[in-house]
Amino acid sequence: MSATDFYRNIFDRRTAGQLRTLSHVKRFMERLLGDKAFVAALLENVDNSRTIAERYGIEVDPVDILPLWHKSYAKYREEPEGAAWPVAAMWLEYQQEMIDHRDMLREESKMAMVIPRFQTWRKRQIRRCDGELGASAKSITHPALAFELSDGCTGKCSFCGVSAGPFNGYYEYNKDHAMVWRGVVGVASEMFGSAARTGFCYHATEPMDNPDYDRFLQDYYQITSALPQTTTAAPLKDQPLTRRVLDLFKRHRCVPNRFSVLNRDQLDQIHSAFSPEDLMGVELVLQGKDAGFPKAMAGRAREQKFRAENNNDAIAGSDSNHTTIACVSGFLVNMPRGEIRLVTPVPGSERWPLGYRIVEKRPFKTVDEFKEGIQRIIDDHMHESPLPNQLIRFRRDLKYEAGKPHFHLRSRNVHSTVADNVAPISLGDIIASGDHTAAQLVARAVTNGSNVLSVASWLDAIFVKGLIEEDLDDRFAYQTSEGSE
Repeated sequence: MSATDFYRNIFDRRTAGQLRTLSHVKRFMERLLGDKAFVAALLENVDNSRTIAERYGIEVDPVDILPLWHKSYAKYREEPEGAAWPVAAMWLEYQQEMIDHRDMLREESKMAMVIPRFQTWRKRQIRRCDGELGASAKSITHPALAFELSDGCTGKCSFCGVSAGPFNGYYEYNKDHAMVWRGVVGVASEMFGSAARTGFCYHATEPMDNPDYDRFLQDYYQITSALPQTTTAAPLKDQPLTRRVLDLFKRHRCVPNRFSVLNRDQLDQIHSAFSPEDLMGVELVLQGKDAGFPKAMAGRAREQKFRAENNNDAIAGSDSNHTTIACVSGFLVNMPRGEIRLVTPVPGSERWPLGYRIVEKRPFKTVDEFKEGIQRIIDDHMHESPLPNQLIRFRRDLKYEAGKPHFHLRSRNVHSTVADNVAPISLGDIIASGDHTAAQLVARAVTNGSNVLSVASWLDAIFVKGLIEEDLDDRFAYQTSEGSE
């Protein structure tokens, strides 16, 4: 079953009444997480909690879902006694299905039968991220591509994890642009197969900045049979456009959408504008202070943290274990600028403050140039083995511990034990020195009596595991100011 079929089944197998109930439980949970006054009122009036819920337009009795919100009943979530709250059990089942769907999206981005070199590169990035990113890694699905239909963003969110630049216009849906757009998406579908179904159309932009946004989505669906996810921080900016996007979800049901909610006032406005049923397919990502969720240490949130530290202020809701909001391990395509970038998530840092590494950039104007650019990037950067002239070093986040017949590599998240017995000398020590190319390492091992094929195979194995540093190109690293990458 594809991720899309699985997601549709989440809704199709439930009755209209069950979906309506779930939509009101969902609204209850949004209030619970994003509105401290709501929580306080519930706890002060547990016996009268239904009246409080009704005051917010929530047509579910909080007593029927006590394990979801009352700490005295939370233990029953995983216990047989939880059957006494069937509505709560239905919600927990729904939440697990959404997690399962997220994990399926990562699998759907595989393209081993289409472009094996791309799949090998992507798997290597996933393994690296699993060891390098901390809490961020689990939620990253590593889609193969993403599109930007505007240049910059009007949002100026203070916590933006990718420091979206100032708005410089949008890609209008006219005859010429539509032809290029459909051609580009067609090339992506042809080259990447099912992985193109996991693409999306925003990244460091606000989707609602483009008044033609839904028309681009419809084309994407017609070509790939998948509707891209929409994440917006401005669902109220152009409500007719937002409703058109929500209608596309109701029609096709491919993937959940997301609204980033900046504060409780905006939560009130969203709940006033859209019914619980309207938002059944929308995850509200609560960014306000009441929600208390930490921000990723990347982009403007990272800048805020350092400003606060320099001013001896309290750090504003950042989390050093939540290191990036970037998710693409593949191609980021900006349509207004006509630019292709190969990117992959990394922890936010001075080198990569936006939480993703730029491996390569290429311009394009036509569909043919787009296809040629993609292929050239694959040929130049997606290698299944280290190149002979590549410096061989362990990833910069790994601590090397020598040993025989094994050495150890430790990051803050993962410990790897690597056999070091294919040569009389320690290959781990040579790699840790960081001053040998792949060809030099193999030659030195062979000079000391090792078998060339055994050494090359050993080196390939640790390269595939993502233990070798690939970030050796300084061309696109951060230099001076925001947007200069």
